[in-house]
Amino acid sequence: MAKTMQPQELIDSAVVDPAGNKLGKVGNVYLADATHQPEWITVKTGLFGTKESFVPLSGAHTDKDGVHVRVDKDAVSDAPRIDADGHLSPEESAQLYQHYGLPMPRTSPDGRMDGRTGDRTQGRDPAMGGTGRGRDGMAAGRGKSEMDAKGRGQSGMDAGNRGKSDKDSMTRSEERLNVGTEQVETGHVRLRKYVVTEEQQVTVPVRHEEVRIEREPIKDGQAGGAEIGEAEKDIVLHAEKPVVSKETVPVERVRLRTETVTDEQTVSGKVRKEQFEVTDDNGKHRK
Repeated sequence: MAKTMQPQELIDSAVVDPAGNKLGKVGNVYLADATHQPEWITVKTGLFGTKESFVPLSGAHTDKDGVHVRVDKDAVSDAPRIDADGHLSPEESAQLYQHYGLPMPRTSPDGRMDGRTGDRTQGRDPAMGGTGRGRDGMAAGRGKSEMDAKGRGQSGMDAGNRGKSDKDSMTRSEERLNVGTEQVETGHVRLRKYVVTEEQQVTVPVRHEEVRIEREPIKDGQAGGAEIGEAEKDIVLHAEKPVVSKETVPVERVRLRTETVTDEQTVSGKVRKEQFEVTDDNGKHRK
């Protein structure tokens, strides 16, 4: 590596493979026992980052995008499942070296592999000045030699049992329907007004003047001198006639509004699931 990587700088960094695929984020950093330098990192993968896979830092470099490693996404996905909860045992280290095709480090006189990874680093410890110490307060890669020597036999047995269990087990998976709702357009409603013509009839009372002849006898002595001759009197007659006019008045207001109505629909879909079947040498099936 062109630059010495500091454990505290790697925590939570993005991990990128040679093809540019993002593998996840760095969860833990494991230091080599001999050099106390970062040798392995664990990458948080899976839903919500609940799984951690070991990835080698051999040939890796860092930049603004994160940690660029030399192994691809498939290799990390197929890596041995090892719990990232403490010091790696010799068997676990050997499994990782073999999986990634890395050369095994030589064995030192005390039985250790030079370069085998030591304690993990989870992040900065402000009380320790940001030296990247582990959760137990001990400096990563040192201070556990006696504990390793006492527990190495048991660790090897546990690793062997774990490897055997993984080899003889299967994981059954099944599909499930995830049903939700989304809002979609179902149509349009338009409100418009238009003009129609209709005939209306209204009865209106009208008045007019007519001529009536009224006769009044003249008593003796009331008449003056009368002359016989022609005379003419002109009277103007009046009558009412209907007059029609129009006016526009508002009579009604109309508006559109939407309301939400809830009903139920049944949806169905086909899902697949795996089943286990055990067959012995006689062809008998067991559940």
